[in-house]
Amino acid sequence: MTAECFPISVVPGLSRIFLDFCAGEAAVRGWFGGDPRERAWQHTQLRHTSEHRDQLVQLLAAQNPSATLAPALFKFRDGANVVVTGQQVGILGGPLFTPHKAATAVALAGEATGAGHAHVPVFWLASEDHDFAEVNHVTFPARRELRKLIYDSAPKAAVPVGGMVLDESITPLIDQAWELLGYSDAMEWLAAAYRPGQTLAGAFAEFYGKVFAAHGLLVFDAAGREAHRLGAPVLGAAIERADELHFALLERNRELQAAGYHVQVAVAERGSLLFLLDGETGARNALKRIEATATEPAGLWQAGREKLSTDDLLGILASEPERISPSALLRPVFQDQILPTSAYIGGPAEIAYFAQSAVLYERILSRLTPVLPRLTATLVEPAIAELWDRHELTLEGVFASTEESLAQRLAARAMPIAGKRLLASAGNALDGELTALTEYLGSLDTGLGRSAQVSASKMRYQMNRLRRMAANFELQKEASLGRHAQAVMQSLYPHGGLQERLVGAAYYLARSGDGLIDKLVSEAAGGCPGHKLIRL
Repeated sequence: MTAECFPISVVPGLSRIFLDFCAGEAAVRGWFGGDPRERAWQHTQLRHTSEHRDQLVQLLAAQNPSATLAPALFKFRDGANVVVTGQQVGILGGPLFTPHKAATAVALAGEATGAGHAHVPVFWLASEDHDFAEVNHVTFPARRELRKLIYDSAPKAAVPVGGMVLDESITPLIDQAWELLGYSDAMEWLAAAYRPGQTLAGAFAEFYGKVFAAHGLLVFDAAGREAHRLGAPVLGAAIERADELHFALLERNRELQAAGYHVQVAVAERGSLLFLLDGETGARNALKRIEATATEPAGLWQAGREKLSTDDLLGILASEPERISPSALLRPVFQDQILPTSAYIGGPAEIAYFAQSAVLYERILSRLTPVLPRLTATLVEPAIAELWDRHELTLEGVFASTEESLAQRLAARAMPIAGKRLLASAGNALDGELTALTEYLGSLDTGLGRSAQVSASKMRYQMNRLRRMAANFELQKEASLGRHAQAVMQSLYPHGGLQERLVGAAYYLARSGDGLIDKLVSEAAGGCPGHKLIRL
């Protein structure tokens, strides 16, 4: 396996604040705990009480029973910090960027340990999210198409998806995965993990626990009572200081907009940073603030149709802390109340909204955990690499193409040299003559010049149409070029989006084996600040 490094700006659709963060721009450093290229975080001294760490060790040990993870648990018990990443739990292993995140945490924990302070990598299972439609499917390549496998057994209410128990309808999805991916250790692990009776979070954790077992990755599901009790100080602050934190977020949003950046997470007028799980149905309802009145000077809270006082919520937090769940902006603060986190590994969207979460870190924890970008990469299978070399493709060119436009380019490149020269000569001559003519006519009269520009653009359009006609003739003559364009785009830029966001990780794990994880960890530690092209 080999890899090439490209600037992160080659990736389409990234927010400006994320690009400026990656470039280490001074204007955004204060919102992210510093420059991502610095490594001061490796020497951070974080302190939890011995009781807190003992309870956390017990939770981690119960969720990571494999003997291969014992050294990581011993290291953590002895005072190691953690490098954390996380992801929503999904069907059949979720998208490819999931192991990209985990590999980055593994690589940077190893780097920090080598620098003198022990670290272990932790994968935080975002099991309390309730958006089932985001995680109920996975996409695998199937010859000349992409096959979307969907788990249809949706929960009846908007409950946290991690606790959803898989029913018998998971079996036909596993059968389809066997058909598409073939036999491999990864497929065996997938079939063993995603079984009827297992929870979605449990299946996800079991699968990635096996995939990364050799690299000491600990998985952690904080949805239970014990973990929420460890994180209760953050949840309590979000209840007792709700108005203060709300106004701080609004002020940060104004700062972001004044600096020309887009606000990633909207802050609702009566919104809060918390959800409340219904005691009977388990439904996850957003907690909203009700303004103070003469009879309720402290204001009230609303969750669905239920109204509660601040004391009511604090009582629930004391007796049933697992019923109070943090929002996306509060979640990393809740996480770092529980874990001794030196650095958090995030994707582009997570990092963009971290600029908002920073105000919560500063007010609740009085510190700001540095956030670092995960590995972002496009994987190139051998058959696609052969086409890549044959047609002299570039990553920028693929990301800027559609299947049709790429086929046109391949056909134009395959055209006989004599035809290329004639088209180029005619096009250059036409362009040069039209430029001179329109400039001359414009010097005589402004209106005449505008009319000349319109006529010249029509002539240039016809010249480009002639080029397309020649390329289409070549496509008809060489039908394989269209198939090549289809194969390249489906593999590297499927449906006009990044491979790592659409294609299921299990597909590549099944086809490349353990060597892929080793390679991802190696590349995540390789110092490339941008996007990688990895040949398998």
